[in-house]
Formats: sequence, structure tokens, C-alpha cells
Amino acid sequence: MKEIDLIVNARKETGKNKAKALRSSGFIPGVVYGEGKKSQSIQLDKKTFLRLLKSQKGENIIINLTVESDGKKSRGIPVIIKEMQHNPVSDELIHIDFNQISLTKEIKVKVPIVAKGEPIGIKQEGGLLDHLLWDLEIECLPTQIPSNIEVDVSNLKINDSIHIKDLVVAQGIKILHDPDLVVLSVVPPVKEAVEEVAVEGAPAEPEVIKEKKEVPKEEGKAEKPEKKEKPEKTEKIDKTEK
Repeated sequence: MKEIDLIVNARKETGKNKAKALRSSGFIPGVVYGEGKKSQSIQLDKKTFLRLLKSQKGENIIINLTVESDGKKSRGIPVIIKEMQHNPVSDELIHIDFNQISLTKEIKVKVPIVAKGEPIGIKQEGGLLDHLLWDLEIECLPTQIPSNIEVDVSNLKINDSIHIKDLVVAQGIKILHDPDLVVLSVVPPVKEAVEEVAVEGAPAEPEVIKEKKEVPKEEGKAEKPEKKEKPEKTEKIDKTEK
């Protein structure tokens, strides 16, 4: 892999407010990490860095980083991009972390998997390509890192799959996944069918309890008159004529 030269400036002042001011002036704050070495805060021109990324079409590039501080330039050190942070709302690049590496020591990185060709199962049988694994984790020397891993899928029929063990990579590259893991497959077309399925154990419809109606009295049958109490008898007083 070709090395790219990049000149950055040392950053002496840190903190949220200082980082915000840097971004406003067209710079990106960053940090360089090194195994067993003290981290160094830096700042780099945003337009220059984005142009570099666009020209290389990927993050797995070796950068020969030169740091300027107080008018002095450090010796170029090989680094790779460890992480790029973006604003969650605007997606603007707001921070970059670099890892210092050794060109003679193997490192672990992830590279994208790219499907190449159109499967037979799609052209002739109307199937669908199911891309299950998008990044491949590998271990190799920094100078051997590929920009991507191309996988030819043109011969895949419906229900055919490509596994990790089927991938072909350059000598010196070690794949760190389970060999039986499925990377890509062609699946049958989805058929839409509407069926009424009775749900077992569904609650029965509630029974409707009807209110009892009063039974009408038979026509022509007079109501039994209420029994009236007899008036009390008054004692009769005989009056004797005088």
C-alpha cells in the first residue's frame, strides 16, 4: 500500500471550547496514539484531509505524518486512522484519532467486502442477494492492507452461499472469522400470500344474556281484588227514655 504524506500542527490548547473554535476556523482536532508512547494532540486542515480521503477511497491507508511545532518539523511517522468522529445531526467530521504503527509488525484491521457481478439466481430465477457480512476483519502487515475484498457472485443460484472459507485473499493476509460464516447468499423471491389463520385458543365470543321480560297477564282475567278490612263494630248504647 502506498504511503501518503500529511503535515499537521501540534495542538497545545485542549478542551471543548478550543476544539469548537478550531472547527470554526477550518481545522479538525485530533490525537496521535502510539503503543507505549505518550499521545499527542494535533490539528489539521479540514479541506486537505477530506481531499486526501476522497483520493484514496477508504480509511485503511498508511499516512506518513509530519508534526509541526514552534517552527520545527518532526520526523515523519507512519500512522493509520483509528477513528473518525462525526456530528450526529449534521454528519460533519469533528475529530480524528490516529494510531502510530510499525511497517514491519502485523496489525488487525477491517476492510469492506464488495460483491462483484450479478448472480444467475437473480437474472433467471428472480431471487434476491442477501449480503450478510459487510466488513472482513484481517491481520497482516500495514503494507499489505487491501482497499477492499471483492467477491464474485455471478455463479450463485437460489439457495447458494459463499462462506468465509470460500474467500480468496492475497498471501500474508489472515482472515479472523469463523470459516463457516456465511458472507453472501441468494435467497428465493418473497411471495405475498394472504391467508386467514385461526388462532388456537382464541377466546370465544361472549354470550349475550338477554334480560327477562315480564310475562303479560292473561286477557279477560280480572285481578283479584284486595281484601278490605271490615270496619270495627261500635258498641250500641241503649238509651232509656226518662
